[in-house]
Amino acid sequence: MADYASEGGHFYSKEGEPRYTYVNKKGEESKTTLREARKNGWYPSVTQIIGLVAKPGLEMWKQEQTILACLTMPLIAGESEQDYIKRLREDAKAQAKAAAEKGTEIHGYIEKGFRLESISGRVDMLWEGYQYWKSVNDTLYAECGNQEWSTEKSFANSLGYGGKVDLHNAEYLIDFKGTDKPLESLKLWDDHYLQLAAYDAGLVPAGRKCGICYVHRETAESRLIWIDEKELMKGWKCFLALLEYYYAKTGLDR
Repeated sequence: MADYASEGGHFYSKEGEPRYTYVNKKGEESKTTLREARKNGWYPSVTQIIGLVAKPGLEMWKQEQTILACLTMPLIAGESEQDYIKRLREDAKAQAKAAAEKGTEIHGYIEKGFRLESISGRVDMLWEGYQYWKSVNDTLYAECGNQEWSTEKSFANSLGYGGKVDLHNAEYLIDFKGTDKPLESLKLWDDHYLQLAAYDAGLVPAGRKCGICYVHRETAESRLIWIDEKELMKGWKCFLALLEYYYAKTGLDR
C-alpha cells in the first residue's frame, strides 16, 4: 500500500492539505523540513507535537525488541563487546522498521476496505487485505452499530497544527494501532489521549466519542478501547501546553 502515508514528521497547509514533500531548487521532490514549513507558513502534525514527550508504551516495546535480540543472537566467538552491542542494536532497529512498515500496510488495507465499501457497498473477500478490514469492521459494528465512515481526513486547526484522522464521522473518531501482543493485555497511554483529543478538536465541531482500535499484525484480530471523557479533556489540556512548547522550541510562526 505505497499510497498510504503515516502522519509522523509531516506538515499541513493552513487549509488542511498535506505538505509531506516540496520541490527543491533542483526540481527534486524532498521531504518537508522545518525551514520549508517556516517559509510557507505550514503547520506541524499532531504526532510531531506529541513526539516531544516520552511514550512509555513505545519505549517498553523497543526495550523488548532489544531483549529478544539478546536471546536470539548469542555472542560470536572472537566478537568484541562493542561489535556485539552494535549488532544487537541493528537487529532491534530492523525489527522496529519491519513492524512500522507492516503497520503502515495494515492501515492502508483498512482505509482501502472502508473506501471500497463506501463506493460499491461490498468488499471482495479474495482481496489480500480483506481480513484486516473485516475484523475492524466487525469490531466497530459491534460497538457503534451501522455507521457511515470518513477515512483519512486531513485538517488544519487555526491554533497551529494539522493532522490526518484514520476514521471518523459526526459521532465517533477512531485511530488504528498495530500490535503483536495479546489484545486482552493492551491498554491506553497518555499519548493516545493527546492525539485523539487534538484530532477531535481539529474536526469542527468537536465532541466525538474517541477510541483506539488495536489490530494484531499477524492474526488480524482487533479490539476497540474507548477513551474516558475525563482523560480526553486532560489530553487536550496537555496537548495545548505541548503545542506552545513546540512553537517556542522551534521558533515556527503561526
